[in-house]
Parts: sequence; C-alpha cells; structure tokens
Amino acid sequence: MEKFQEIERSIIKKYRKEIWCKFTKAIRDYELIQDNDKIMVCISGGKDSFLMAKCFQEIKKHGKVHFDAHYVVMNPGYTENHLKEIKENARILNIPIEIFTSDIFASVEVIGHKSPCYMCARMRRGHLYNKAQELGCNKIALGHHFDDVIETNLLSMLYSAEIKTMMPKLHSEHFPGLELIRPMYLIKEQDIISWAKYNHLSFLNCACKMTLENSLDEEKSKRKEIKKLINDLRKINPYIDYNIFKSMENINLTQILGYKKEEEKYFFLDDYEEKEDYQEIK
Repeated sequence: MEKFQEIERSIIKKYRKEIWCKFTKAIRDYELIQDNDKIMVCISGGKDSFLMAKCFQEIKKHGKVHFDAHYVVMNPGYTENHLKEIKENARILNIPIEIFTSDIFASVEVIGHKSPCYMCARMRRGHLYNKAQELGCNKIALGHHFDDVIETNLLSMLYSAEIKTMMPKLHSEHFPGLELIRPMYLIKEQDIISWAKYNHLSFLNCACKMTLENSLDEEKSKRKEIKKLINDLRKINPYIDYNIFKSMENINLTQILGYKKEEEKYFFLDDYEEKEDYQEIK
C-alpha cells in the first residue's frame, strides 16, 4: 500500500468519527454539494486545506453525489522553499494541484494595513472567485474548521459588539452564480493536528513574511486571545466548544433587545405592548 493510500485509509478508518463522519455530516446537513457541481477546492498549503482536499477525493470516490473538483493553489508570493513544500505534500497526498500566481503579499506590504491578515484574506477571496469563474466552477471550498467558527462567534461579540457567525455556505455578493462552501465546518482543529501527526505529515503554518515580521497584527492577536480564552473555559466546562457553536442555532428572538436582517432593524419595544410573551426569565 502506497503512502497516500495509507493516508486515505486513516481518514475513513482511524479518524472516521472525528473527521470523515463530520465532513459528510456538514455536506449533508448544510446541503453543500449537489449533482453536477463544479467545485474549486482551495489549497493554501496548510493542514486544513490539504485534509479538505483528501476528503473531497474520498467523497468523490465513495459518495452518491456526482460532481467535478479542481484542486487549486494560489501563490500569493510564497518563497521557493514554501512552494516546494506545497508541491511535495501534494505529491505525497496524490492530489493533482494547479498553481496560479498573484501578487497579494507584495500588495498588502505596499498598503501597510495594520491588520495584514485581514487585508490578505479579502484580496485572496477576489482572486479565488476570478479563478473559479475562469475554470467554470460554481462553488469554491475553503478549509475553515469548527474552531474557526466558534472563535469568530466570540470575536464578533467581544470586539464588534454584534452576534454573528461564520456561515457554512454563502452566495458571493460580487460574483453572481458563485457560492462559497466550508465542508470542514464541524471538524475540530485538534483532530486535524492529530491526523497530520499520525501520518507524519508536515504542512505550512503561515508563509506570509509580513505576519512573521509583524507580531502586532490586530486580527491575529485578537484571535490568539480568543483561543486562549476558550482553552481556559474548557478547563471549567468540557462542553464549552459545543455550547458556543449551538448558541448560534438557538437564538431566542423573544429574549433579545434587537436584531437586524439586511436593511430591516427590530427593537423589542416595537411590538412590546402587542405581545404577552416577554416574561421574566426564571
């Protein structure tokens, strides 16, 4: 059995509960893939996106939905060593990648934004959508995982004074007909790390020289704070991750001060006198 076959087997067998079942559950529950989809699977070079690519290969082999997949790596300005590492991992994992080049790292450096990670992510998205259109794809898949989701929930509350989450799928605002999907949505980061270690795999962490040089990046430092907060809370309540995640599905609209949906804004006093269900929470 070749190395890539052992890796594939580990996803289906050893990490069936932690990875495979959660991958297929997200696709099923959130209706991420339909027949005849053409999906651009975006590989950054990190553990999350490479695992996502392998899961796509497996579901294409074993699943009942018929779709096409393009495995694409965008080179935003990686060093030769980083590119070499990405190509080597693609070879080990038997993933047929296509690499295209952009100048995002250089552009972000010229702009000099105080949050280079935020700017880089925004600029990447546009390049990826353009590439997906070029390939004739109707969906792009990103490797955000469960921990990214719950961290985003808390970041929104603590730093933006709003309640919102990272959605499992969404329509592109500026590229009609294109949809973004996140099939790793239910998979915990620690299980991805465990899978990589089990298979003796090493992936890029962050290949951006600006991030390496600038330890004061606001977005990155805030996310680190949230990670630490969640880790501390886990010591008190082992179900904290699940509770944060499920809170986004269990919002009680009769017990909040207000909400907004697109241009519509609601405040609880708008219909307070008409309702009798605003009772004191016991």
